[in-house]
Amino acid sequence: MTIVLKRVYDPREASDGFRVLVDRLWPRGLTKEKAALDLWAKEIAPSTELREEFNHRPEKFAEFKKHYRLELSKNPALAAFRKELNRPKVTLLFAARDPKINHAAVLAEYLTQCAKRPVKTKVAPAKKKRQAVTRRRSR
Repeated sequence: MTIVLKRVYDPREASDGFRVLVDRLWPRGLTKEKAALDLWAKEIAPSTELREEFNHRPEKFAEFKKHYRLELSKNPALAAFRKELNRPKVTLLFAARDPKINHAAVLAEYLTQCAKRPVKTKVAPAKKKRQAVTRRRSR
């Protein structure tokens, strides 16, 4: 899977693949037809409190990134969202002006790292067979 970032205001291209808006709020002045979305995943966007605290200030990006990754790790909607991403190419759409300092960049990085990690499964421990213990008699 390839993840690409793009502003939602940029025109749709045939090479975009599966287009997902990852903002909690609908972008100003944009119609649904012009957005040409395949999915609006607002439930995986940063919380309102976190978004307002960050307010797209570059000096707060490192702290925002840490808190947003923590939110993602606890977000139950993320598992369902990851299932939607089983496609060759996914374009994450965002409304922010800065293409590098925004939540979509953090989300793309997080999803890429999750895809590289092996799936953890719990395996019940095997029952140990009792081995006969032989004792040597001291003479």
